Amino acid sequence: MPVVRGCNLPDDLLYDVNNNLWYRDEGDGTFTVGMTMVATAMAGNLVAFTAKKKGKTIDAGKSCATVESGKWVGPAKLGFAAEIVGVNDNLTSQPTLANTDTYGEGWMVRVKPTDPAAASATLTPGSAVAGPYEAKMDADSFAGCAA
Repeated sequence: MPVVRGCNLPDDLLYDVNNNLWYRDEGDGTFTVGMTMVATAMAGNLVAFTAKKKGKTIDAGKSCATVESGKWVGPAKLGFAAEIVGVNDNLTSQPTLANTDTYGEGWMVRVKPTDPAAASATLTPGSAVAGPYEAKMDADSFAGCAA
């Protein structure tokens, strides 16, 4: 598993580095989506999570959810166009799951890409994500998850 500046990035996931999201291919044409450990470390403890409704189609670069912490409120932007096919209601009621179980119970939404080939082309495999994340952390002046 790549670890960049103390941030775990499991190599069995796919990443949208620019938007700090991870994607798990569920093998049925859908992806489970969540915030990376980098995103949760930058945001701090989440205090609210509001997802778009199931059945809604989201354009590439648009928000699938709004995330709020004590120091940040903002959108979780999908890297590709997709329909929301599931929402993590547990995260809505317990937003800190994104901090405590980032790659498990802290997932945000499940999506079905409108163009699966285009979706896959926008994501970076976990085995190749260390370099892009190191560059992004430099660009964002982010010291890392252990800081």
